[in-house]
Order: sequence, then structure tokens, then C-alpha cells
Amino acid sequence: MTDLDEQGRPEPPAAADETATLLGFLEFHRATLEWKCAGLDAAGLSATVGGSPLTLGGMLKHLSYVEDHWFSHYLHGQDRQPPWDTVDWAADPDWDWHSAAGDSPEQLRTLWADAVARSRLLADKALAGGGLDQLAARAWSDGLVPSLRWILVHMIEEYSRHNGHADLIRESVDGLTGE
Repeated sequence: MTDLDEQGRPEPPAAADETATLLGFLEFHRATLEWKCAGLDAAGLSATVGGSPLTLGGMLKHLSYVEDHWFSHYLHGQDRQPPWDTVDWAADPDWDWHSAAGDSPEQLRTLWADAVARSRLLADKALAGGGLDQLAARAWSDGLVPSLRWILVHMIEEYSRHNGHADLIRESVDGLTGE
């Protein structure tokens, strides 16, 4: 059983193997983003801080894309699925961030939750097939191929960075603070 902290987030294991530790930290950071976005309406998810255009809604959509990009598209070589399959990324490389303003809070939360659920299943499939050393089905443009280990560490970094942004934005919306 996983211990939960006061916000209901799963505590990463203090002493576990590499796989459990990596997955534990990724789940903790996913739960942190969910906590920072919980209970907010469209105005709250659209709030910005200072001169930054970042919003919590944009973060949910961006991290939905990042989940699908790494676990579905790269790790398992799947074609891009809606809504990512029709985006003209050359015309708007930040489409995921910008388009979130037109989505409802429910759409954003569902998009993110579905992407996370798919990613969990796809990570489990890769772990069963080759463990952390499992190489992605797709190579980068320079020919290098990331491992599942690299993808998990990158995802932890991605969530950690954006959770710092989420802290500032959420505090500006309603004063909610905490790690």
C-alpha cells in the first residue's frame, strides 16, 4: 500500500528498486499537478502570473501532449491520436498551450487524465517487455534512441518544472500554497 500525504498524493518509496523509485516520483508529480488544478473553474485555469502567458489549463493540455508524445508516439511508435494528429505544429509550435483557452475545465482534466492512464499502461507494457533499458520504437532526428529510463526521468523533470509554475499560478488565484 502506498502512503498518501496530506494532499492525497502518493509518497515515493524511501527505499525501493530503481523502477519503483522512478515510477513513484512520476506519480507524485502527476498528483501534484492534479492537486494544483483541483477545484478551479475556467477563470482559475486561465489565470496567469506577471508577464508569463502560462496557465494551469495550458499546463494540463501541454502535459497531456507530453504524456502521449513520449509514451505513445516515441516509446511505442504509435501514430498521433486526436487532438494531436491534426495540429499544424509548424504554424503554432505552442498550440497545446494556446488552444487550452478554448477548452472547458472538464475537457482539460479529462484529456490529461486519459493521457496519464494510457501512459501508465504503456510504461507497464514496456517494463514487462524490456524493463528500464527498453528502447523507444522511434529515434530522435539525430538517430539516438531513448530508453524507457530516459523517458521516465525526463517526465519527472517535465512535471517538476511545471509544478513550480503551477505553485505560483495557483497561489495567485486563491492563495493555495504548498509544495
